Amino acid sequence: MNKTIVLLFIVASTLNIAAAQKPNIILIMADDMGFSDIGCYGGEIRTPNLDKLGKNGIRFTQFYNSARCCPTRASLMTGLYPHQAGIGHMTNDPENPNEFDAGLPGYRGYLNRNCVTIAEALKEAGYTTLMAGKWHLGMHNKDQYPMQRGFDKFYGILAGGCNYFEPKHPRGITRGNDKITITDTNFYTTDAFTENAIKFIKESINDNPNKPFFLYLAYNSPHWPLQAPKEDIDKYRDRYKDGWHLLRVERYKRMVEMGIIDPKWELPPKDSRNWKSLTEEKKKELELRMAIYAAQVDRMDQNIGKLVEFLDKNKIIENTIIVFLSDNGACAEGGELGGGPAEFLETHKGFLLSYGRAWANASNTPLKRYKHWVHEGGISTPLIVYWQKNINPKLVHQYGFLPDIMATFMELADAKYPDEYKGNKIYPLQGKSLVPLLKGKDEPIHTEPIFWEHEGNKAVRLGNYKLVMAYDAKNPEKWELYDIQKDRTEMHNLADKYPEKVKEMKKMWEQWAKRSMVEPWENIVKLERKKANR
Repeated sequence: MNKTIVLLFIVASTLNIAAAQKPNIILIMADDMGFSDIGCYGGEIRTPNLDKLGKNGIRFTQFYNSARCCPTRASLMTGLYPHQAGIGHMTNDPENPNEFDAGLPGYRGYLNRNCVTIAEALKEAGYTTLMAGKWHLGMHNKDQYPMQRGFDKFYGILAGGCNYFEPKHPRGITRGNDKITITDTNFYTTDAFTENAIKFIKESINDNPNKPFFLYLAYNSPHWPLQAPKEDIDKYRDRYKDGWHLLRVERYKRMVEMGIIDPKWELPPKDSRNWKSLTEEKKKELELRMAIYAAQVDRMDQNIGKLVEFLDKNKIIENTIIVFLSDNGACAEGGELGGGPAEFLETHKGFLLSYGRAWANASNTPLKRYKHWVHEGGISTPLIVYWQKNINPKLVHQYGFLPDIMATFMELADAKYPDEYKGNKIYPLQGKSLVPLLKGKDEPIHTEPIFWEHEGNKAVRLGNYKLVMAYDAKNPEKWELYDIQKDRTEMHNLADKYPEKVKEMKKMWEQWAKRSMVEPWENIVKLERKKANR
């Protein structure tokens, strides 16, 4: 063997060792799950697998998403604010490619090319990139599909929601770039997404055991429609007969005991009618709605357990970091008592079958408001980070937000976030790495302000202060100011007491909105309607 070949062999071996030392990264996202739904955040739903990851990992008590399914996914996948990625409102509707396209850079309804996805960035760092689950970032042209945005393999739904048992196009299943028909009578999306995720990992390891992988596992659970296997629903049939008010109190007490929330934070007033005022027939229906929702979360946890068991059995777990979060707060869509005909419950029929605002109020215990809004109940998520033998179990009370995930993965993978990608200028990364917190430091990640806007709802957080507004066309300057450290449940508005702080933070928000392509909400509504009706 000549010296040149020996040298090349040594270099190649060194590169393989370096790649093997990089951690595998698994990012798991739940859909429309409330802040207190899982056990290790105070919930009564059986989630032993997530609880184990939380117990032996890090649980963040203040981590923020972007209040809605697709803006969150845009921010999560790119490390940018949603508007910078082109999804300032929603993704184009499956049935109408012009829906939610205002024709403005920040509001096109699909990912633009001035951003890179985590998959694109990690692929450049030597990772195999895998995805199973819900995409919701563009579906009307193949250049918007996951495989064209950095993923080597994809199995899932391109749209935002589907029937769990019988998904059909345009809300059906896609494998790679191809739409497929499901004929399996035992099909259930949560199970199928996990099965394909495990299959992808097996294939990745078989192809190159020294190459690290990134898996994005995006469940559609527990997003409506309310649909779950009977054996899981049966576990919860009698659990919710006392109604939502008592459930909130139970969860609140557990959250205080766990240290998830501060006992000084008040439980906000009830946001729904009295359970006892309902007829027995209505109570039965609503118990079932919540039981099915709980079963959806339960089934997701079972599948996460299957994934972790596979990793453990195949000795992959030690060098794998697992991150779990939800895309927004609990969903109040469908009205106070839920949407969709009750007769469709426990069938494979129906689409907008939801559990309603009353149960969502319990899911978000003890936080105010829901998905869509940018008060704490709309943007707060559990965040679990597990990395066997590499991080010490603890609660982290410092706050972070979605773009921090990209920054964290870039550091863990020793990857470079690009200024330019495939000839396109890339917006600067907006997040900060969470690695110092994972290593045990207890200092703020963000000393700069972070921002939100969705459907005219606005917020900015800087240190302990949060300035927030629920959109009201008749009163467009109704800002509220809260000291989140003392009052995370947003019960005591300090705006009148500290008008200069309001003025200062409002100016920060306006400057951010201008540079981040955020438009007045009334204008977006008009433009979207105009394009959708063409």
